[in-house]
Amino acid sequence: MNKKINQKNLSLIEYYNLLNIDLLINNTPINRFNNDKKLSNSLGKSQQLEKLKKMIESINLNRKKVYISNVVNYRPPQNRKPTDQEIERYYPFLKLHIEIINPKILVLLGGTAINAIIGNEKVISKVRGKWMKKKIGNCDPHIIASFHPAFLMRQPEQKKLAWIDLKLIREKMKQLNF
Repeated sequence: MNKKINQKNLSLIEYYNLLNIDLLINNTPINRFNNDKKLSNSLGKSQQLEKLKKMIESINLNRKKVYISNVVNYRPPQNRKPTDQEIERYYPFLKLHIEIINPKILVLLGGTAINAIIGNEKVISKVRGKWMKKKIGNCDPHIIASFHPAFLMRQPEQKKLAWIDLKLIREKMKQLNF
């Protein structure tokens, strides 16, 4: 597939000082625009980003110590989930991000991130809230999965489980001295 990447579908990665990153959050792109440049669902980009920032702040983590990355660095047409082929095509870039940053903790938000890093046989409801280890290139981070902010906004009753996950991350941060 020869995907043309342009300003409409490019998902920029937020980062600060890569040398001081302790935690990497990997998810699907937050901005969900369709070809008409209207939000394709009722959740605004700023609402989702604000939710993610609140999640980070709730565990007393300095935002400058967090790197936010995406599985696929562009929004697929019609706001659809990235295909396995697209994920496979962009995986080398994702792996390189993880290797360069070498985070102590890798947080996977949502099913797409889980499938890209852990494998398609895993379901978020079965792996969320459980620590895993997986060698990714020369990196061996502690990995945990949780719900994507957009999902939490659509399913607010799941926030209690996400809070449990965040507390697990906070405890792991204490164990790792950061």
